[in-house]
Amino acid sequence: MTATTVLTWYVARAGGLVAFALLTVCVLLGLLLSGRARLAAWPRFALEDVHRFAGLLTGMFVVIHGGALLLDGFMPFSLADLLIPGVAPWRPLATALGIVAAELLAALALANRYRSRLSYRFWRRTHYANFAVWSLALVHGIAAGSDSDTAWALAIYVVAAAAVAGLTVWRAIPPNEGSSLERAGYLVSGIASTERVTTTRAGERGAELRRPS
Repeated sequence: MTATTVLTWYVARAGGLVAFALLTVCVLLGLLLSGRARLAAWPRFALEDVHRFAGLLTGMFVVIHGGALLLDGFMPFSLADLLIPGVAPWRPLATALGIVAAELLAALALANRYRSRLSYRFWRRTHYANFAVWSLALVHGIAAGSDSDTAWALAIYVVAAAAVAGLTVWRAIPPNEGSSLERAGYLVSGIASTERVTTTRAGERGAELRRPS
């Protein structure tokens, strides 16, 4: 195995793992944005900017991952192997899942690029495909990755899966009773304040009427 082969193999592995980590960040940020999260240090426009930038970086590292496989000499991939699911020489089924995930990701990138020309409902529905992309990438990484039998790689996949599952559950659960009571408390406080102001103004108006001319 030559030094170039070793380098491309390391770049392919690192590129795939970084792409998966960034894709996980994109999914988590998307869940936060869809849940109308309000963070004091991160206003909504900042979350949207980070979300877009993470998506761009994800695509870049997917290209790095595929390009390194294309240049690798130990397990050579052709361009067709990287574009057509099921024909790759390395674990064809698992690799096919990664190819489908990458192609879906490219389609979503095009939908975001031409978002202004699409209806909001259509764009919103296509955006849910991010979950399919992430799920396919997760299975691809575990089944096709050569580092899947290491503790640190498994830890990455477990933490990513737990984070996405936990935030998905948080997004699906409606506001709890405490939140409703808190909103009701604010409403009652507002009504009471309005009544105090109205009473005060009425008393001032009565005093003016009783004042001798």
